[in-house]
Amino acid sequence: MRQNPLHDVRDPRLVRALIDANPWATLVSNTPDGLVASHYPVLLDDGPGLAVVTHVGRPDDEIHGFGSAEVLLIVQGTHGYISPSWYTGDATRVPTWNFSVAHCHGVPEILGEQENLRVLTRLVEHFERHVPEPELLDQDLGARIARGTVGMRIPIARFTCKVKMSREEDPQTRSSVIAALRAPGPYSNPALAQEMDRALRADEMDASSGAA
Repeated sequence: MRQNPLHDVRDPRLVRALIDANPWATLVSNTPDGLVASHYPVLLDDGPGLAVVTHVGRPDDEIHGFGSAEVLLIVQGTHGYISPSWYTGDATRVPTWNFSVAHCHGVPEILGEQENLRVLTRLVEHFERHVPEPELLDQDLGARIARGTVGMRIPIARFTCKVKMSREEDPQTRSSVIAALRAPGPYSNPALAQEMDRALRADEMDASSGAA
């Protein structure tokens, strides 16, 4: 992933926040037969350090050949098209795409049967808590499901994170883009507008702190 210092993120806390808010990830392995990719939900590990826990189906485990080789975990956040028609003043009028993404690298640690069941239970609890009448995982049923999966913990040894939220534009243009994303239309994207607004406010606070 090409890095622009203006969009580069080095703070692991921001990567944690990105994973926590976007728990659907892509797992990529480099196998003797070539690159393979699978898509699974992930959760931040509740232990020390930056790590995620997840599971894959046994057929995917055979395809990936998880073991001592490093894998790439891709987590993508809110993203969307930015029209140059939304720009103001002297902003360079070219279309672009705003996004946030993290490429995380680590060697998977295969979980034992009980730990895999614990992770599956935690995954269900994590997502079911948002519905009016949560259906938690029955442990007998969970144990049967777990036998068809391979649980893993992936400690993230290194990451590359990029957050592009029109930081290269002036505050007036960024405010105009945020307003356009919040308005009805073919590219309406309130979630992206919220992320841009958060970045704009953070930049304003940084500038204020620097001036002080």
